[in-house]
Amino acid sequence: MSNVIVVGCGRVGSRLANMLSDNGNNVCVIDCNAEPFAQLGRSFNGSTVQGLGFDEETLIEAGVEECDVLAAVTNYDNTNFMVIEVASRLFKVPHVISRLDNPHHERAYMQLGIDYVCGTSLIAEDVFSKIIAGHGSHVETFGEFEVLRFSLDLHKEGRKTIRVSDLERDHDVRIVAFERGDGSASSIPKSDSILYHGDTLLACIRYELIASFARYIQD
Repeated sequence: MSNVIVVGCGRVGSRLANMLSDNGNNVCVIDCNAEPFAQLGRSFNGSTVQGLGFDEETLIEAGVEECDVLAAVTNYDNTNFMVIEVASRLFKVPHVISRLDNPHHERAYMQLGIDYVCGTSLIAEDVFSKIIAGHGSHVETFGEFEVLRFSLDLHKEGRKTIRVSDLERDHDVRIVAFERGDGSASSIPKSDSILYHGDTLLACIRYELIASFARYIQD
């Protein structure tokens, strides 16, 4: 059980507070207005404090001195940043998390070592995953590259096997790992490893090449 402060009682904050409370945590919600507290509902068994989330007296009233985690999830990036700065630097809260709406600030947050969640990026990732669902299972995005998990289709090529080096060289893809189609073995491949039709592959490929590589991905 943790002592958690949630700053911001909008749709995100109220849902987060209820999830934390239902999970057995001690939760206090801060908002500059009292009206949003109604969104918490009757089942919420935490506490609320009206005030600015970066105000020292407000934070003390909310229990920041015994706080394990503080989440700043207002609709304003600047406000969230000020909240976590006060909480971490002045009150030494062990774990602070900021909501971030502007993805252009992600690099700065990473350089500052700030733990954050960017809703815009998460939504984009979810939608992107659904869009390319026809091209295997999307695992992760790294800049211009996509990591995909899929079953290898060699029937369209009229063959039963292919060497890893040939697949990588001809299609500008990197095979990270593979598992035999019957589940008998898995391995990190070498350049001369042989892949069989139906093997499950974990591969890294440039996004613009996915369409041309799709013939190797079982439908």
